[in-house]
Amino acid sequence: MPHLNLQLSGSPNPDLSRRAAALIADLTVEVLGKPRELIAIAIHYVDRAHWFIDGRSLAEWNRDAFHLDISITDETNTKGEKARYLQQVHAQLSALIGEVHETSYIHVIDARAAAYGYGGLTQERRYQLAQLGAKD
Repeated sequence: MPHLNLQLSGSPNPDLSRRAAALIADLTVEVLGKPRELIAIAIHYVDRAHWFIDGRSLAEWNRDAFHLDISITDETNTKGEKARYLQQVHAQLSALIGEVHETSYIHVIDARAAAYGYGGLTQERRYQLAQLGAKD
C-alpha cells in the first residue's frame, strides 16, 4: 500500500511523470512510512483548457494545477503525519511544476482495512495472518 492517482494539467510529459512519481513516492515513504515496494502510482494529464477553477480554465489563468488522491489503510497514520504530507507534497509538486494554482488538491483517503487491499487480500486479512504468524 498505498495507491496514488496523480492528475497533472498539461500535455503528457514522460520526464515530468518520472520526476513527479519519484517525488511523491519519496514523500510517501519518508513522511507516511509506507513501504516503497508497495507504492503504485498512476499519472494522468488533463489539458489546461479542460481544467476549471472558479469558472475559468487553467489556460485562462495561465497556471497549472494538480490533484493527488492517495489511498492508505485507515488508522495507520496520525493527523500530524497527514498534515505534514499534504504540506510537503503541495510545496514540492508546486516547485517541480511551477506556476501552480493554489487550488490544487491532495486527498488522503483513509480506507477501512476490511475494504482495501492488494494481491487478493484485504489489509485486515493481512493483519490477521501476521498475528497468527506472530503466535507461532
